[in-house]
Amino acid sequence: MAKWTAKHEAPEPLEGPVVATVTGGTILWFALFLVQLPFYGWFADRGQLWWVWTCAAGGFLGLIGIWYVRGREAALKRHAAERGEQAAQSPQGGRARPPCGD
Repeated sequence: MAKWTAKHEAPEPLEGPVVATVTGGTILWFALFLVQLPFYGWFADRGQLWWVWTCAAGGFLGLIGIWYVRGREAALKRHAAERGEQAAQSPQGGRARPPCGD
């Protein structure tokens, strides 16, 4: 059997307002939970309480997601700042130096 090889390179990941997107989704999950609370008895009578608790779980998992993506954004900014400082301190004006032979 022949080994599979890609015909083209994978595209770069899409970057966008990740924190805002996750925050918006989290707010939506909590809003859906709050909208369903007055109908808790109706859901319970029909054995459909999972609708209510799915929205609650989505909201709480969204809080974890917000924490995660905020940390990721901070790490990306720190990394970019460190690379910028290293480029400014490089004697060749930001170009990488060839490795030493010694």
